[in-house]
Amino acid sequence: MRIVLFIYCAFLLTSCQYFDMQEKEEHSSEIVAIVNTEKLFKEDLKDLLPRNISREDSLILVKSLIQDWAVKKLFLKAAENNYSSESLENINKLVQDYKESLLINNYKEDLIKQKLDTLVTEEEIEEYYLANNENFKLNEVLVKSKYLNFDNNLKDQKDIIELFKSDDIEEAEALERQQLSFKMYQLNDSVWTELDKILLKLPFSKENLLKKSKFIQKQDSLGLYLVAIKDVLNRNDIAPLSYIKPTIKEMILHKRKIELIREIEKLIVKDATKNNNFKIY
Repeated sequence: MRIVLFIYCAFLLTSCQYFDMQEKEEHSSEIVAIVNTEKLFKEDLKDLLPRNISREDSLILVKSLIQDWAVKKLFLKAAENNYSSESLENINKLVQDYKESLLINNYKEDLIKQKLDTLVTEEEIEEYYLANNENFKLNEVLVKSKYLNFDNNLKDQKDIIELFKSDDIEEAEALERQQLSFKMYQLNDSVWTELDKILLKLPFSKENLLKKSKFIQKQDSLGLYLVAIKDVLNRNDIAPLSYIKPTIKEMILHKRKIELIREIEKLIVKDATKNNNFKIY
């Protein structure tokens, strides 16, 4: 009986060792690279490989990934050996500070998305503009203008020029209906536009467009250009509300964000104090 028990125990021990060795071998077979004591496993590369990649391209990419991993680990080890424990401690503190800032800022952004009132009325925008319009001086020249460009061989050129010159609504609509004949056009002269943007499109000098004019014409090898300047605002003039409106909306929302964050900070401190999680000695 003792002999049978001994044989059974020996068999059990041998089996356990076999399975343990087999598990190690299987695990080791998944190792694709080793740098010092760091190991890179096949599983680590799995998610980095794109789908539907050919075997040849896969091998090339795997070699590149292994090389990058190894270089990174070797550089990291060299850097750790090069710096004193005090320097490494300072780096770890910077990493911790960055992590904390990232978590806090992400949390604040989540709260802002949940709680911020993003509706800004026209009345709020106008009120803000009137109270702060001295701060909205222009850094560029703005114009209200209309212009168009068409080929030299276009028929009915004279009719188009007459329609362009006219202030009549019906004739303006008639001009709009012919827009497919134009190479380039902007017929809405109620919108403020930066003069520099218009100069990029039209072969006129800046001086030509700096004053109001009902009609300016120029012709070159590419065609005929017509321009009318309805109004001009120069640098340091107060920006018109219609032009600055998107900026004012962003400024109002930014102000609300700051106020909201301050309120949240007050509530957090108040709750922590109430629950004895924050004390000053």
